[in-house]
Amino acid sequence: MVDAILEAAAGVLAERGYAGTSTNLVAERAGVSVGSVYQYFPNKDSLVAALHERHAGQMYQVIEAVLGTGQRGNLRSQVEAMVRALMAAHMVEPRLHRVLEQELPFFEVPKANDSPSDRGIFSRVQQLLEQHRADIVPQDIQLAAWVIQRIIESMVHAAVIEPPLGFSMPEIERSIVDAVLGYLGVH
Repeated sequence: MVDAILEAAAGVLAERGYAGTSTNLVAERAGVSVGSVYQYFPNKDSLVAALHERHAGQMYQVIEAVLGTGQRGNLRSQVEAMVRALMAAHMVEPRLHRVLEQELPFFEVPKANDSPSDRGIFSRVQQLLEQHRADIVPQDIQLAAWVIQRIIESMVHAAVIEPPLGFSMPEIERSIVDAVLGYLGVH
């Protein structure tokens, strides 16, 4: 039932934006009573917070699938695979991402340090950098992992939310990879 409610909330939010979303509409779309929604989510904001965490979980699964296989390629190929997978994952619900990023950029969601999914992503990126420590310029691996996460996250969101005219997604993906590798000092 929670999944059905979250799917309904995502659909309503994507179609109507934050202001046009209500727990009554979510309940109607999910085919459940509003009391059932309130059983799991005390208000609209808790639904949005759950959608944010669901998104983080999906992104963790993407990163885990790409970096958690134990296969070690060169750093460029691993960053390319990660960016390509994240771009594809964000293209699944672009209208929802647009609402979450543009209408609610300062929405009070759990901090990245509090989210198991965000901690998992950070850990995987940090492991990647540790594997290639000899190939990169930054010496502080934790800071470099944070910077890389922010570069990729902000650029992927920008590409999906407001794609620049005249550029293909593969061109944008290559540019994101180049930005990450440029920061790392990899050519």
